[in-house]
Amino acid sequence: MASYTLEFEKPLAELEKQIDELKRVGTEREIDVLGELSTLEAKLDTKRAEIYAGLTPMQRVLVARHPRRPYTLDYLSSIFTDFIELHGDRLFRDDPAIVGGWARLAGQSVMVIGHQKGRDTKENIKRNFGMPHPEGYRKALRLMHLAARFNAPVITLIDTPGAYPGLGAEERGQSEALARNILEMSVLPTPIIAVVIGEGGSGGALALGVADRILMFENSVYSVISPEGCAAILWKDATQRERAAEALKVTSDDLLRLGLVDEIVKEPVGGAHFDPDETGESLRTALIRHLTELRKLRPEKLVKRRHDKFAAMGAYADA
Repeated sequence: MASYTLEFEKPLAELEKQIDELKRVGTEREIDVLGELSTLEAKLDTKRAEIYAGLTPMQRVLVARHPRRPYTLDYLSSIFTDFIELHGDRLFRDDPAIVGGWARLAGQSVMVIGHQKGRDTKENIKRNFGMPHPEGYRKALRLMHLAARFNAPVITLIDTPGAYPGLGAEERGQSEALARNILEMSVLPTPIIAVVIGEGGSGGALALGVADRILMFENSVYSVISPEGCAAILWKDATQRERAAEALKVTSDDLLRLGLVDEIVKEPVGGAHFDPDETGESLRTALIRHLTELRKLRPEKLVKRRHDKFAAMGAYADA
């Protein structure tokens, strides 16, 4: 796809342009530009590290939404093998906004289920911009039950602005489908690992997010509402999104500190879109480690720990 540059990445794009131009001149004129090239590349690396070390919460939201960020199907092809996609909820239709099926991770059979966005307008329309209908969540639940029958772990990859709120989706029971997934996942007698790989938007994310281990990529976000939506409700002004992002505590650092996620999976400097292969390898390593630990637990202990984990979230006081 065409190059895409975020506003705060523009200084990096300018340096990359200078590097490309220097390479072109060196080739055309057959002159040695290695010294100047090394200086510019070092400057680029330093600037990239500086920018990404100081991202604001809203800038992290933009990185999580980056159109070149790896999606579920990218991870299925890079860190899993032998993927066999399964379709349909057996009630209405297939929903391309959620993909799932059998795969192998380090030789072990697993059920992988994840949200899927598109890379261009045509694919985004097909996948509804990663916003599933109820049949998508019912398909996901069907695959989870299938995995449980074979004692296979479930891995979910979360990346959605939220469940689709359209008329047809509501008529077919969107809220029931989300609630049903949350209920059924809480008692599923097999290991579940959820990974927020991009956007974790509201109930549409949580319906794949009730798990024994919850991981987040460094520049992913997880929230009950988008910063723009929050700003429009609280301050009647969507341009207050920076303020909303800060208040919502959407970042991986915030959520780890609050005890809502278990681990932050590091991304390359420059974000997952800068080096998808390195990003995938980081995820693969983390998944194998957590699966090894969870496979040692009996199903009833898994379910009990999962219940206790979510019951302990949040804070309350007696009246």
